[in-house]
Amino acid sequence: MARYSKKASADVKRAMKKRKAGTLKSGRSGKTVKSRKQAIAIGLSEARAKGKKVPKKAARKSAKKTAKKTAKKRKTAKKRKAKK
Repeated sequence: MARYSKKASADVKRAMKKRKAGTLKSGRSGKTVKSRKQAIAIGLSEARAKGKKVPKKAARKSAKKTAKKTAKKRKTAKKRKAKK
């Protein structure tokens, strides 16, 4: 079973051509995209927005780290409050 539709791969191909031509821009900053991986990500993101068959984004590992940090901060804040 195919993970991506043919139309989704066409969107990626279009993004790659734009990158090669130097006209592909990133979202907020509007900087020119030079990275191959970033161009693929932009193509897939556009395909997702159009409702084409593309797998969901992978969960970031950093979300777990931030959850640990906030839990640690809460713990230290409770200790400080208890000392006072």
